[in-house]
Amino acid sequence: MPKTFTQIPLARPDTPLLDTLNSPADLRQLPASQLERVVDELREYLLYAVGQCGGHFGAGLGVVELTVALHYLYHTPDDKLVWDVGHQCYPHKILTGRRESLTSIRQAGGLSGFPKRSESEYDTFGVGHSSTSISAALGMALGAEMAGSDRRAVAIIGDGAMTAGQAFEAMSHAAHTRSNLLVILNDNNMSISHNVGGLSNYFARIWASKSYIALREGGKKVLSTMPAAWDFIRRTEESMKNMVSPDMLFEAIGFNYIGPIDGHNVDELVRTLGNLRDLEGPQLLHIYTTKGKGFAPAEVDPVGYHAINKIEPKPKVQVAVPQKPKLPKYQDIFGQWLCDMAAQDPRLVGITPAMCEGSGMVEFSRRFPERYHDVAICEQHAVTLAGGLACENQKPVVAIYSTFLQRGYDQLIHDVALQELDVTFGLDRAGLVGEDGATHGGVFDLAYLRTVPNMIIAAPSDENECRQLLYSAYLHEGPAAVRYPRGTGTGATIEETMTALPIGQARTLREGQHVAILAFGALVPAALEAADALNATVLDMRWVKPLDRDAILHAAAQHTLLVTAEDHQQMGGAGSAVNELLHEEGVVLDVLNLALPDHFIHHGKRDVLLAEAGLDAEGIEQQIRKRLNRQQTLREARER
Repeated sequence: MPKTFTQIPLARPDTPLLDTLNSPADLRQLPASQLERVVDELREYLLYAVGQCGGHFGAGLGVVELTVALHYLYHTPDDKLVWDVGHQCYPHKILTGRRESLTSIRQAGGLSGFPKRSESEYDTFGVGHSSTSISAALGMALGAEMAGSDRRAVAIIGDGAMTAGQAFEAMSHAAHTRSNLLVILNDNNMSISHNVGGLSNYFARIWASKSYIALREGGKKVLSTMPAAWDFIRRTEESMKNMVSPDMLFEAIGFNYIGPIDGHNVDELVRTLGNLRDLEGPQLLHIYTTKGKGFAPAEVDPVGYHAINKIEPKPKVQVAVPQKPKLPKYQDIFGQWLCDMAAQDPRLVGITPAMCEGSGMVEFSRRFPERYHDVAICEQHAVTLAGGLACENQKPVVAIYSTFLQRGYDQLIHDVALQELDVTFGLDRAGLVGEDGATHGGVFDLAYLRTVPNMIIAAPSDENECRQLLYSAYLHEGPAAVRYPRGTGTGATIEETMTALPIGQARTLREGQHVAILAFGALVPAALEAADALNATVLDMRWVKPLDRDAILHAAAQHTLLVTAEDHQQMGGAGSAVNELLHEEGVVLDVLNLALPDHFIHHGKRDVLLAEAGLDAEGIEQQIRKRLNRQQTLREARER
């Protein structure tokens, strides 16, 4: 969870050398002896800039030395660097001409918090979801070969991204193609445990040295005609590596493994990368780093300081201001419900693909460790694992971000819904997510879920509705999803008692005339505010699938305009479902679908983005008035 802290200096540090580096080409003009100074200034500036604007924090601090070494040795942007996960890219952005813009990161109109191809030629591949870098970099390496180019491709993968199956699928293919690809595994204790020690460092330097590489490659050529001798030498080398390396997994796949080495020793990084840069075939360099390096609280708590909020300077005179009660976040409401439900039902099993903190499952993991499974960044496995548990009469609950369930869509269909297995999905971060931008927007889930047979889908409008609809979906004997937004709700009173709400039944919140607003999920409060100005009827639909057929047909019969409102893409969303129902019933009525437009909405404050899309109270009211004016114009035209 993002934290606000005051230990970072609010005054910009003096960074004369860094200010002269407007591109990696400038960096490459420096003597190697100056790189340590660049590292120090880059880390200081990163601390300063993120303190000004907030953003991802720990991962970037951990790769400062690596970023400097890579841009120093590789001829970027011709050589391709692919950062994975994208949280690591802040130092890269600073060195690639975006230093002065960094304080705008994740703000509307500012820099993206992730690599973004349209933002810079140095951002070779967009990476918001994890574990895609090796596949992308391999594609770039193969493309360079096809073009007859000697440019190089490097995938920098870390922060747990190596735990995903796609990374190993890509490595297997890379070994098959024998392409010139370097994979750098940034091991910061968030993925694979590293083997730290003098002996391992010593051998890593030997294996990466030019003399050893020349000896190894020369010996391979000489002994290629003597299979038995080469096999003996190869086995001896593997045995030596196995004594001091984490394991032989990467060598078994087909990569030449080097490491682990200290990722905070810029001289060693430059020396090792310089030796590896021109090697043929797939190479893997294993480095160990400290997430949050250079800021003690982040080093101690890398999860808590994964991202931070903007630092607000303290006023000189402290004025006592009554503090409003802090509203719970939807993820915390989910987490509390999960614990309460687990206390009642011993069959409940909680599953998350590496989103324990973000999904509000910390307390559940402590109270029910034997029923808690963090499967790492493996969304496909998480969904199928839940299906297997359901086959054994357990009650799995998968806590997953809406945008990440996209990665397990085939499993959702094939392994859960097709078999009518009893799995409940808590879809966090549904709708616009704000500063994380388009890569994390949960704006497609209704479209991809409601087309799946046997699924039911709930969209709670406030905190209490979230708790009760989670309970209702859990009791349903089949696949069910409850989508809820990022952040806090309206402050609704949360009832401790859990009540099963009828599946597929809406509730009327306001009776009005002429206009009926069918509101789904997070847009219900804005719809109510707009309805007060319009004297319109408002239905909290609660369920996207199944829809409340009777309530919709009744509203259609009693009003001249039906409006749907949802925090989701318009095409394929809840409004489309209402249109389909009306068409099937032969109802001819003016319908206005209010939803997100057909383009990716990038980063900014969630409320600002909703307003820009016309989905705040004012925007909803204006769009309805515009449609009513059109109705009046058409009536007058017919009367004439």
